Amino acid sequence: MSVVETFNLPDLGEGLTDAELVRWEVAVGDTVDLNQVIAEVETAKAAVELPSPFAGTVVALHAAEGDTVEVGDPFIDIDTGDGGAAGDGGAAGDGGTGDGGTGDGAEEKPAAVLVGYGVAQDSGSRRARRRPRPADPAAVDSAADVPAADIPAAVDPAVAAPPERTLAAPPVRRLARDSGVDLDEVTATGAHGDVTRDDLDRHLSDASQTAARAAEAGGTGDEERTPIRGLRRRTADAMVRSAFTAPHVTEFVDVDITPSMELLDELTAHARFADVRLTPLALVAKALLVALRTNPSLNSAWDDDAQEIVTKRYVNLGIAAATPRGLMVPVIRDAHRASLRDLAVSIADLTAAARDGTTPPSDLVGGTITITNIGVFGIDSGTPILNPGEAAILCLGAVRRRPWEWQGEIALREVTTLSLSFDHRLVDGEQGSRFLATIAELLSDPLSLIALS
Repeated sequence: MSVVETFNLPDLGEGLTDAELVRWEVAVGDTVDLNQVIAEVETAKAAVELPSPFAGTVVALHAAEGDTVEVGDPFIDIDTGDGGAAGDGGAAGDGGTGDGGTGDGAEEKPAAVLVGYGVAQDSGSRRARRRPRPADPAAVDSAADVPAADIPAAVDPAVAAPPERTLAAPPVRRLARDSGVDLDEVTATGAHGDVTRDDLDRHLSDASQTAARAAEAGGTGDEERTPIRGLRRRTADAMVRSAFTAPHVTEFVDVDITPSMELLDELTAHARFADVRLTPLALVAKALLVALRTNPSLNSAWDDDAQEIVTKRYVNLGIAAATPRGLMVPVIRDAHRASLRDLAVSIADLTAAARDGTTPPSDLVGGTITITNIGVFGIDSGTPILNPGEAAILCLGAVRRRPWEWQGEIALREVTTLSLSFDHRLVDGEQGSRFLATIAELLSDPLSLIALS
């Protein structure tokens, strides 16, 4: 007897209530295996690959690429043939009916696991083998060999049978989506007929030049509209909530960090740091962690429900990173225990993963204080907005050679601007000023920083 199981969008963790469907990896009529990746979705935290909790034939897809799907809503229907749910897959999606039990002697099958949330997936079955798609959309259902009575009548045929997509690697597809580019309009030169990063860059450059020529000719040029979805929408919501909830105060200080830059040069040449990319950001992070010891109010949170200030005795340090998907803030857990070398390695690894889109959601939550480095863009200073739930964020500006008073004379020194935004409900002006001044002092005299580490 043919039984159709419905896989509902599972709880992706961290209090997330919905996700945007980035792309399907299967189509109606495809045969899927247990734990085979069927789709990629994007949450406020990261891109997540969804494995199938059932083995069988795809009967219906309940969403189109670009749709936002609520947790618990129907996501995909799979004909399991005999109705057997694989492992605990039904529970994982809240839509299966199998209990995951096995008879004596039966081979135990692994439970479906979200990529980034549990055990590693078998790379040998990550993608579905699609059947050739007929030109007539009506023929899709017959290709699945599924009785019409088993196909939910409410499913939109356009959703159940999405059109073929232009080939492109996930990073290229993600950049195209963020840039508002339809990949079907891009000339593909890849070896397999796929759109490469160079193809997309050329397309964007041509579009920019076309708009410029239109403006020079007296026209207004074309408007480009990018849907506000996924990470960018949630980041915007969080920033607005923070700006209108926490009373921000921002202070600035210029610091001669020439001694710190000289120390970095010496440490880089040391064997202990031979394989480490040591940057000023790592030293600033270390100075912040030391300064928190005497200024704990900067590592606190406001509990509105309990009307309490919660001071954290641990430090989960957020490092803001610009990525093709927008701003992300991966977190260094228990950063207060980390050595300078550990901090440098963690910063390099976390920011690289964020830019590549491989950061697991668990690395994007739980921060207690954040550092953002706008100096990498050549910017001297800014007024950063707090991450919701945190008391402070430190901003590092560009390091520049400036005329500076030194030992009674004017000399060219390495100078940067530090800016600190803090929640005035949690941090008094004096506390914030002392904290920022302590960081500046430690960077001006890095030997004291090492002695206190």
